[in-house]
Amino acid sequence: QVQLVESGGGLVQAGGSLRLSCAASGRAFSNYAMGWFRQAPGKEREFVAGISWTGAVTYYADSVKGRFTISRDNAKQSMWLQMNSLKPEDTAIYYCAASPRLGPVTTERDYGSWGQGTQVTVSS
Repeated sequence: QVQLVESGGGLVQAGGSLRLSCAASGRAFSNYAMGWFRQAPGKEREFVAGISWTGAVTYYADSVKGRFTISRDNAKQSMWLQMNSLKPEDTAIYYCAASPRLGPVTTERDYGSWGQGTQVTVSS
């Protein structure tokens, strides 16, 4: 298992930006595909963005495509989510997660390690 800790959440006005970080420890970070999920109040957790083991492949939910950018640095055992042009509907708790699977990993059940989450609130 890999241990994950998110940071960087906060309160921002609509149109603003935030950069979330995910720090990993434990087993080799480079052996995992990584992803970001979010859960808004009263809603199920949903996939936001994912990145392959090497970082060469990234994929996004349609709702964030063009606004969010996922990246990773295996040497630093870290992953980031740059969020631009934020909207009130982006308000949620954001979680980073690790998966041992290959290929685009977009379903929650394919991720075995999760962070505790960081709150993002976008005011209108």
